[in-house]
Amino acid sequence: MNVEIIYQKVDNLIPYENNPRLNDSAVEAVASSIKEFGFKNPIVVDGNNTIINGHTRLKAAKELGIEKVPTIIAKDLTPDQVKAFRLADNKTGELAEWNDELMISELKEIVGVDMSKFGFDEQAEDLEQELEDANPYTAKVKTPVYEPTGEKPLLSDLVDTSVRDRLVSKVKVADIPTDVRDFLIAAAQRHLKFNYKNIAEYYAQSSKEIQELMEDSALVIIDYNKAIQQGYVKISNTIQEMMEEDEEE
Repeated sequence: MNVEIIYQKVDNLIPYENNPRLNDSAVEAVASSIKEFGFKNPIVVDGNNTIINGHTRLKAAKELGIEKVPTIIAKDLTPDQVKAFRLADNKTGELAEWNDELMISELKEIVGVDMSKFGFDEQAEDLEQELEDANPYTAKVKTPVYEPTGEKPLLSDLVDTSVRDRLVSKVKVADIPTDVRDFLIAAAQRHLKFNYKNIAEYYAQSSKEIQELMEDSALVIIDYNKAIQQGYVKISNTIQEMMEEDEEE
């Protein structure tokens, strides 16, 4: 069936009063898309010019000062079908998922368009970081960079010990051999959650001796090669060696 696209004045289109979609947060991104690529997705209306889908596009068009927009008049739909299509069109879009790795690959290849305007906040870098954070076996190592502000935090602000403390408390009252208890208490230290922004602040305002000790502990990375020597990325190097061995085999 052929679909006829008719350009209509935005003032002639009637938003559906019971539209269940809350779309205000998407208007800016949609407006950016229209400005960048043009109005490529028509607004669908019923025989009375009431919008079936395209409320966000209409708001974006008004924000951009567009007087006429492409529309499709769905005269062939019954009133029940109109209501069903209005809901189904939005719901089916929610069912799709992203393949994050392919998305990152695509975003990296886009040079001339700022994708942050369309909701890809920090483009490929943040998405890639999320994948690496979700993968405990990644061989990549990235160290955060912080600019000190001049306000020295308290030591208690450098690390969250709540999970470690809860585990240690359980281990101490458990009826288990002493050597097992000691091992589990030591293992609980891996649940310390460091606040590296506050650590950087504390480091910047500490004595030379404290700074060197913090560097030795890899709490602060000043010399990346030294950090490797101190074992900060030892496990990463070990994984890399294992991967290379597998490839040789």
